[in-house]
Formats: sequence, structure tokens, C-alpha cells
Amino acid sequence: MHPLPEPQAVTAPLSSAALILVGTVPQDEAAHATVREFCADLAGLVRAVGFREPSAALTCVLGFGAEVWPRLFAAPAPAGLHPFVPLHGVHDAPATPGDVLFHIRAERSDLCFALATQILAALGPALRPEWEVQGFRFFDNRDLLGFVDGTENPTGPAVPAAALVAEGGHAGGSYAIVQKYLHDLDAWNGLDTAAQERIIGRRKLDNTEIAEAELPSSAHRLLTTVTDDDGEELQIVRDNMPFGSPAAGEFGTLFLGYAADPAVTETMLRNMFLGDPPGDYDRILDFSRAVTGGLFFAPAASALEDLAESAPAPAPAAAPEAQAPSGLAIGSLRSPRAG
Repeated sequence: MHPLPEPQAVTAPLSSAALILVGTVPQDEAAHATVREFCADLAGLVRAVGFREPSAALTCVLGFGAEVWPRLFAAPAPAGLHPFVPLHGVHDAPATPGDVLFHIRAERSDLCFALATQILAALGPALRPEWEVQGFRFFDNRDLLGFVDGTENPTGPAVPAAALVAEGGHAGGSYAIVQKYLHDLDAWNGLDTAAQERIIGRRKLDNTEIAEAELPSSAHRLLTTVTDDDGEELQIVRDNMPFGSPAAGEFGTLFLGYAADPAVTETMLRNMFLGDPPGDYDRILDFSRAVTGGLFFAPAASALEDLAESAPAPAPAAAPEAQAPSGLAIGSLRSPRAG
């Protein structure tokens, strides 16, 4: 097997700060060219901003949605790239507009902010921001529900195996599913700790697993454990971040899952929203509401630079419409006779 192309910073360690920006690209050639050419410029922009504080480990992952890919690039789209599939059950997972994903991470939030500002300035009207989240680490990697988040992430060599496409023309790339969840903390905090632990499937204080026999089949930990036909667990790389505004009463989690195969993440979401078995949905959704949803593909770093030169062929010009004859027929002063 050939070594993987250098990926974008998909497998970077969890950071203290993050900024997630999702935008759409207008349907005009000037915007397409601007976004396409920016693919070659992003790495230099990250270096320029990050040079101010190298120890803060500034990174940025750039991904593209299914609808915009053929408008931007001549290269074939990745096989697994398709519009985010909305889910409708007791609770819904909506699909929301989004052509481009920027996932910015650092140990300092000011660097994330500065890079996002530079990106938007560089793209100008070629990118219409749809939504943004500025996330932060909360105590010992806990979410705002009070539980440790990301415990099931792979480690060591299992990280690239879970996150990166292993072969083919898009090797080294990764599929990213992104959702923004808002929590009803008043309702959640109205539960006692034991009830919360049964919903999550772990102890709140020490993060240890609760035995499956002691849990309902709707426990979050059970529904998000996915296996293949041989019983081997299939993993993704999560980079979730808490976010919020106490004054606005907004408390949430940004879910971002990188995977070599988006079907793994999609199965987890189907289990959560529709249930496994059907109807036995994840009870965490009684307290956490998904408000965005998108699927993106983040090409390998070298492929991203190549895509800057991968303009699709221009659409053929429309043939001029035939002009209907006007006035009298040439060469005749009489209307045609019926045969």
C-alpha cells in the first residue's frame, strides 16, 4: 500500500479553542474562481497568522459539500460525498445550507478569530456565511451537560485509519459531518445524576462505563457504538466543542465527526434519531436539539492545492433562438396558399 498523501489537520489533537464557519458560494463564475484559487492560498494564510504564536498550534481544515463540488472542480467528487440526509423521528436532524466548511483550531481563541477574519476578507462576496460557532474547552473535556465528551475517540494508529480515506483518487481526505446542538439545561439539570447517567451510559464523575445490562437500549453510548458484520467496532474521530452565550440563554455542543466513510457517522445519527430498534431513540435528544446539519469532504493537503487548478469546463453557450419570419415572405407578395 502506498503511503497516504499528507492530510489536512484532520487528525490534529483536541485544542482549547475552535471556530467553525459554514458558508455558501453564489452561483457565478467569479465566485467559483475565487473559492477555487483560495484552495492554494489557505496554507500560507494559516502560516502567516500562526507565526505570531507558533506554540498555539493554529490549524484549519477546509471542506466542500456535494452541491458545490462540480461547480468548483473538474476533478470527480469523492464517492461518499452527498447532501446531508435529514432525519425525522420524535426529534429531527435537519439539513441546512452549506457549501464550504472551515474548521479552525488553536490553543488560543484570538488566533482562531484572526484567521477567520482573514479568510472572510480574502473570499469577500464569494462566500456567504451561513453560521459560525466559537467553541471552547470546558474543564476536563466536558460538555455543558457535565459529561466528558469524546471518550470513544481512537488513539495512535487507529486515528488515521478511522478518519482518512485509505486509497483511490481521494486518499488522505476525510468526510466531515457537522451539527450544532442547543441544550435545554434547565430541563437537563432537573434530572438527578442517576437519571442523567442512564441516558448517557457513563458515570458523570469519573467517566466510567455503566454495564450494558444496567442500561436502557436507548442509552447514548450504546446507540453510538457501531460495528461491522464481523462485530468489529467502527470508529470516527470526534472534535466536539461546547459553545454558548449565558446572556442569551444559549448553551450548546458543536458536533464534528471526521470519518474515512461517512456511512459510519450516518449510522450513529440514524440510531440516535430513529432508534435501534426503530423508535427507541436516544433520550439525550429530549434535551439537545439539532439545529444545523451538513456533510463535507476535506481533501488531502496536496490535493487541495491541485484543486486550485481544477476548473470545470465552461458550460456550452446556448444556441441562438431561431427568429420567426416577420412581414411578407421574401420573393412573394402573396401569403402562402393552402395545399
